[in-house]
Amino acid sequence: MSDALQKGRDLLAHMNPGLEQLLADRYDTLVPGMAETLVEYGYGRHYARAGVDLKTRQLCTIAALTALGGHTAPQLKVNIENSLAAGASETEIIEVIWQMALYGGMPAAINGLNAAMEVFEPVDGP
Repeated sequence: MSDALQKGRDLLAHMNPGLEQLLADRYDTLVPGMAETLVEYGYGRHYARAGVDLKTRQLCTIAALTALGGHTAPQLKVNIENSLAAGASETEIIEVIWQMALYGGMPAAINGLNAAMEVFEPVDGP
């Protein structure tokens, strides 16, 4: 096992246990090794890098996914959950999404806010 794969798995054990298996169950029959590749490359080689803390990296990810638009909602929701696990507050997440109204447009920000509301709803209640 590569060092990056282990780093990625260690990070996910903290932020999103079970994500690798969920991805493997969903995609590995179509693209063998896809889940492991994402864990190694995305989490082990990017999110685990020094220089920027994990919370900041997650907030940057939320900004990028929001600016890209509504088609990223599934990934945005996962990364909102990951951001909470990395120590971001709901307020910080909402402010990052709202900031993207300037760069991705109001529809992208609204879609991002809707994704955040769906993630926060189980925590906050109906």
